[in-house]
Amino acid sequence: MVAAPVSAFEIFGLKLFEDQSAADADAVIADPQPYVMTVVVNATGALDSVVRNASSLVADEAEPASGAAGLLAKARGDYRRIVAALYNEGYYGGTVSIRVGGVEAANLAPDVNLPDPVDVAIVVDPGPLFRFSSVTIVNQAPLTNDPFDYVEPPALRGFGSGEIAKSSVILAAETLSLEAWRQLGYAKAAIVGRDVVADHATNTVDVTLTVNPGVKAAFGDVTVTGTERMDPEFVRRQTGLTPGEEYDPDELALAQKRLDRLEVFRAARLEAAEFIGTDGLLPYDLIVQELPGARFGFGATYSTVDGLGLEAYHLWRNLFGQAERLRLDARVASIAWPLDTAQFDYFFGGTFTKPGVFTPDTDLVAAISAERTVYPNYTETSAAGKLGLTHFFSDQITFEGGATFERNRFDDTFGTRDFATAGLYAGATLDFRDDKVDATSGWYLQGDIEPFYEFSYGNAGGRITVEGRTYFGFGEDDPFVLAARVKAGALIGPSLAEIPPDKLFFAGGGGSVRGYAYKSIGVDDGMGNVTGGRYLLEASLEARVKVTESIGVVGFVDGGYVAADTFPGLDDLRIGAGVGLRYYTGLGPLRLDVALPLNKKAGDPDYAIYVGIGQAF
Repeated sequence: MVAAPVSAFEIFGLKLFEDQSAADADAVIADPQPYVMTVVVNATGALDSVVRNASSLVADEAEPASGAAGLLAKARGDYRRIVAALYNEGYYGGTVSIRVGGVEAANLAPDVNLPDPVDVAIVVDPGPLFRFSSVTIVNQAPLTNDPFDYVEPPALRGFGSGEIAKSSVILAAETLSLEAWRQLGYAKAAIVGRDVVADHATNTVDVTLTVNPGVKAAFGDVTVTGTERMDPEFVRRQTGLTPGEEYDPDELALAQKRLDRLEVFRAARLEAAEFIGTDGLLPYDLIVQELPGARFGFGATYSTVDGLGLEAYHLWRNLFGQAERLRLDARVASIAWPLDTAQFDYFFGGTFTKPGVFTPDTDLVAAISAERTVYPNYTETSAAGKLGLTHFFSDQITFEGGATFERNRFDDTFGTRDFATAGLYAGATLDFRDDKVDATSGWYLQGDIEPFYEFSYGNAGGRITVEGRTYFGFGEDDPFVLAARVKAGALIGPSLAEIPPDKLFFAGGGGSVRGYAYKSIGVDDGMGNVTGGRYLLEASLEARVKVTESIGVVGFVDGGYVAADTFPGLDDLRIGAGVGLRYYTGLGPLRLDVALPLNKKAGDPDYAIYVGIGQAF
């Protein structure tokens, strides 16, 4: 392709969107060959950046090529990449010239001697912009009234007369046409005809796509291979695919998510048989590769108010062949200088999870724990147990419920008290965020209700909490994000003196009101003592700005108050504000926040610094 006109049929014949990195990597390793790039695009607008973004030579200019052969391999790959980029913008009559040392790259031998550095020039003349003239889909799927089977028509993606004839639009039209048939149960729908004709006299493109839907299919048997310690029949059952059920690609996607949620496979792949059987059933092979049976991890948190926290866990996978998990967690926190072990917080707990109870989407969860925690306003020593179910209704919606039992000893303003509490719990989580650790859009809502009975004082009570979060991103790739959080809670039951303090509400800390110590905001009893409250209201607002790909800054304000029996006035609202720094990694942002308490009281810090992983909310 030496400064020659590009033609439309090459969209498909040359597989313009395939990965060329492997071909570039085939160059023989040799002495480094530095080069200096020049890019000229004979057009106005965004085409210059389109060409630059498509070019491997431009992307790798800072790194010398592997000899002349490596440089020429990049150049020859760039012909294809740049042509593909032009097609994707609707330019089918352009020319691409790549000169290395003044000579067209396609005419140079791999062992040519080049100066050090060598001048490389990419000159692109995109030609005229092409538009669709006629677009036809033969055997297009009929419309459906089922919203779960709806597929966006290709016309809404720009596949229509008069629209810019982008190659990606043609490929998207193919994908949508096939997906529409598959949503109706035609698993083997295929494109059997693709006619793309560019008329250079009129600068238009005619496209005819022909679809063969094939026959309607139902799911057949699933055969599991690759298991070592896992029970193959359990793995098959966990897919949720029922032989005889009408084929649905959404059910396949759900089956894959169920398998991933087991956390026992390094890889799990569902492969359909090549042909649908005469009985209309489409069998599947499920090929799995198991993960090692155990893993461990550790973490740390720090704040100037609450000190250093260290935690670790050990996880055993697939204990009995059906993806059972046992996780042990240990934590030591409130580590500060000078060291005082009497002020340390200790926690140890174990959680057993049995997937696939009753349905493939329901897990049995049993947990026990013991802890000693020194809060600003009380010290807790306790042992607790929980038994319940977690049901994954969808990717975004989760329900849970079960029973709990606790034995606690509290040292606070009321003295030393022992409690024994049994209760039930139920909760729902709706998570429609685009990212769980660094959301830029969407919303999150969680609600919990917990009726309980306390045996030492013979009292019944109930606790409810609701928390909502929302996110708004602005600009290309959302470099600006506004995030907001609101949390409310209420407790019904006896007097505060007869309620376990861990059931009462407190505020303050890194996940609550920054600038104040953890659980330091409560109810003032009028004698200088602070207890928990019956009502809670918190709110946070953050403005997040991504300065570079890896660095971001944050400004935030948090507020909250706790009430004994009625909500206090705004003069009792505790507010913290500050700024933060974010360093973005593949695991999520590393967080550093500095907060000031704006209406501090006696005992509150002058400032607080928080370090952790992930956004504050």
